[in-house]
Amino acid sequence: MKSLMAYYKRGGCPGEDNMKIGTVGSGPIVSEFIEAAKLVKGVETAAVFSRDGARAAALAERHSVKKSYSDKNSFLNDGDFDFVYIALPNSLHFEWAQDAMLAGKNVICEKPFVSTADELTRLIKTARERQLFLFEASIVRHLPNYRLVRRSLDRLGEIKFAQANFSQYSSRYNAFIEGRNPNVFSPEFSGGALMDLNCYNLNFLLGLFGAPENIEYTPNMAENGIDTSGVLVLKYNGMTAVAVAAKDSGSKSFVQIQGTRGYIYVHGESGLCRSFTVFTKTGEETFDVQGSKPVMTYEISDFEEIFRSRDFERRDALLNDSLRTAVWLEKARRGAGIRFASD
Repeated sequence: MKSLMAYYKRGGCPGEDNMKIGTVGSGPIVSEFIEAAKLVKGVETAAVFSRDGARAAALAERHSVKKSYSDKNSFLNDGDFDFVYIALPNSLHFEWAQDAMLAGKNVICEKPFVSTADELTRLIKTARERQLFLFEASIVRHLPNYRLVRRSLDRLGEIKFAQANFSQYSSRYNAFIEGRNPNVFSPEFSGGALMDLNCYNLNFLLGLFGAPENIEYTPNMAENGIDTSGVLVLKYNGMTAVAVAAKDSGSKSFVQIQGTRGYIYVHGESGLCRSFTVFTKTGEETFDVQGSKPVMTYEISDFEEIFRSRDFERRDALLNDSLRTAVWLEKARRGAGIRFASD
């Protein structure tokens, strides 16, 4: 309730106030988020946080943000912004999101939302009790091309098979095999290829086909117990979906959906869905309703609209999608014997 009270104290009412954000983290994705937010009407980045004060100040200067913080309490108690955007190692998402909401802030949290479905259930409970907005920055579900893919499925007849591959040789993999311990390859920080890349594929597939009957994950495991690459198999009644993700090797990324009357080929990563082609017996058509616009603008626009209209029903629909993904991610991970410190 504190967040809404602060909002009204500033003289706001639904539909009249900007969505003001404080960011947490200093990685490249934070810079991408801040620049994308500048393109969305009604959104403003008011402050940045990093544990390293110099990095916070440099980030603020680079993006013309007025305030920078290195003290968590001071940051969370700043009344000049309503939202906290969290882009930290995965294992830190839960604590930061919970603390932000307890301080009265709405939250946007980078994917994967949290390490376990139980953590997300607890965050959802806090958001509902305090009438706050809680969003996962999972790009794919907000993309116009993805929504058009979903509407195009009936052109394929009966769906029989789907494939997704999102593989990128990680810039930190060399450090990892040299014996260093980057966060993205650490069980302590809930890292690995499943959480970092295959979560995009899983989101893509769940949004199109719903929950599977079963899921299995076969990873390539490192000595520290983390998956550097792996294959997800989702079994549905009458169809199978396979999702590959790799951080230890690269390949062409794509999604392909096959049906009895044709197939859809998505060009590039599932998380970007830049364009897609529908192939049928009568020919082929390529679609791209996104163009060159930064993909993050679509999720930020949706969040702004939900916040401005106080649409808690739409918030809950997105949270239900996020919880479904968290449940199946955890089932796949535990079934493969991958354990995190948060477990």
